[in-house]
Amino acid sequence: MAEERVRWGVLATGGIAAAFTADLIDLPDAEVVAVASRTAESAKGFAERFGIPRAYGDWESLAADEDVDVVYVATPHSAHRAAAGLCLEAGRNVLCEKAFTLNAREAGELVGLARERGSFLMEAMWMYCNPLTRQLKELVEDGAIGEVRTVQADFGLSGPFPPTHRLRDPAQGGGALLDLGVYPVSFAQLLLGEPAGVTATAVLSEEGVDLQTGMLLSYGGGALASLHCSLVGGTPTGASVTGSEGRIDIPHGFFHSDSFVLHRDGRDPQEYTTSPEDGTRAGLRHEAVEVMRCLRAGETESPLVPLDGTLAVMRTLDAVRAQVGVAYPQETA
Repeated sequence: MAEERVRWGVLATGGIAAAFTADLIDLPDAEVVAVASRTAESAKGFAERFGIPRAYGDWESLAADEDVDVVYVATPHSAHRAAAGLCLEAGRNVLCEKAFTLNAREAGELVGLARERGSFLMEAMWMYCNPLTRQLKELVEDGAIGEVRTVQADFGLSGPFPPTHRLRDPAQGGGALLDLGVYPVSFAQLLLGEPAGVTATAVLSEEGVDLQTGMLLSYGGGALASLHCSLVGGTPTGASVTGSEGRIDIPHGFFHSDSFVLHRDGRDPQEYTTSPEDGTRAGLRHEAVEVMRCLRAGETESPLVPLDGTLAVMRTLDAVRAQVGVAYPQETA
């Protein structure tokens, strides 16, 4: 595969699938060869929109397609375990959207299956593949702000979302936490690792999902992460990392940042920027580039989005849900 185009299959036809496919077709070394949906009509419409040669009205046909090198799973996260598992069982490599699964148990099952089969598996945490996020992480690791003391991040949407919306539907893993909170949690754990303690509170909907959630993560070295997600109010989507010798501020859109400012004691602020297309939604292509790099190198896990890190994030999300009282029907049946 070292010199060949990587052939992609897309499983699901929603908005994030369309955004990712639009980026894929702009990459000269990527080829989208098949798409699958639960209905043939949806798959055909998506295929016609993006010029994809094969459209399947079921997931099984895509999983069995030996012309597909890797499948991008873009279903709601309530279906990730089933969809990604089906593809891994069939010998396909998988890039799976976040939140990776409903819970850590399901995530562990997928990771175990991929490792058993020797297949590539990666969570589609595009934030980790963003060039500016990678630069920020390097600065922190190199001691640019000293020892990290606090991380703050928020992600809220103004809504309102009606009770019939998937974000309010427990059966689809609804709520702010898995859809939005996964970003602040992943950002904190990128810099601090898995927390020693989790404290959380939430406002729940009548359906039993979290409308907004506040989280405080604590670490053995004394660092804290203060995080927030919401479906009932638009937030700045900013983030900051404060250390013993300085601070890094991301003023907005921390999960697809195109700029941040480094403040160091006794020095002028220093702004780091990248081209807008690297930071905004078009930045989805960076995760595709990383997947293809791994496949060509024969790697089954990405060092940028390691599976152990994905499992750690899922454990934290489980701990938050346990504290605020959110459980999904699939878990309690």
